[in-house]
Amino acid sequence: MTRRTLSSVVVVSLLVGLLVAAAFLPVPYVTMSPGPTVDVFAEADGRPVIDVEGAETYPTEGALRLTTVSVTSPGVEISLVEALSAWFDGTRAVYPREVIYPPDQTAEDVERESSVQMVSSQDTAVAVALAELGYDLEMRTEVLGVTKDAPADGELLPRDRLLEINGVQITDVAQVAEAVQRTGVGETAEFVVRREGESRTIRIETVAAEDDPERAVVGIEIGNGYDFPFDVRVRIDEQIGGPSAGLIFSLAIYDTLTPGALTGGDAIAGTGTIDPEGAVGAIGGIQQKVVAAADAGAEVFLVPAGNCDAARAADVREDEIRLVRIETMHQAVKALETYTDDQSADLPGCG
Repeated sequence: MTRRTLSSVVVVSLLVGLLVAAAFLPVPYVTMSPGPTVDVFAEADGRPVIDVEGAETYPTEGALRLTTVSVTSPGVEISLVEALSAWFDGTRAVYPREVIYPPDQTAEDVERESSVQMVSSQDTAVAVALAELGYDLEMRTEVLGVTKDAPADGELLPRDRLLEINGVQITDVAQVAEAVQRTGVGETAEFVVRREGESRTIRIETVAAEDDPERAVVGIEIGNGYDFPFDVRVRIDEQIGGPSAGLIFSLAIYDTLTPGALTGGDAIAGTGTIDPEGAVGAIGGIQQKVVAAADAGAEVFLVPAGNCDAARAADVREDEIRLVRIETMHQAVKALETYTDDQSADLPGCG
């Protein structure tokens, strides 16, 4: 072997080695794949997922499935090979990491935000379902989340209704931060809350906010809740967070409180946020959710109107699952009632 040939072999070997090494280096992307689906008509730990106490409920048939996506965890990095594999897989997607996990958010921040969104989504879903049934509900100010290891951790709980802080009656969300700040850093704030029908007085010592040493905080997320005429609980795995199951929760609650089966005994899936007026909002990962629903055997998928264009591109056969375009909770109820009466009926589609 000549010296030139030997040099060429060495150079090529080094290049191949570098390419192989580069293929397994982490890249700033995350993958999104179809996640598990959950039948909200089923049971969790021996209790109904939709658990109503204090009102008449009715048996139902079929399945109503919320859909999820599996996303690369905040603390996990993927390689170039993994990213390319997902890119060429029609059922998966690749996103820049900063789009899913903003650089200024920690893994704990992401988990807390997801938990807060789920609490708010569930309460709004209950309210919208009851409004569809004719109930007029009163808004309230409540705890949506508590920061781990903060002063309020172990003292206040999600869904505690805030009645007073330091003797001042709480009537809106903005008052809470103002009342805590007036307490002063290192001083004790007195909270009066209603929990499970009982009033409780809880004293919590404030600390300084991380971004402002003069601002007093106790580590709680506050939002709007409702006074419900009876108890409705949504028992769902704590690993499932975010607001995207709002529409499905609302439909399940409505079905539980009305005679007959809203699904007509079929398997229905869907997704979408829900706001207090009953409007259905777009969500992320729609293509992966459609695939997950089809894999779970759903015949119909309820698609937020804002997701219709993307949903049509999901990697499923056209005859595998029917996409129904939804703008409001009321429209979703009517669409399912129409489908139950006649499965071949014309429904608003994404085509």
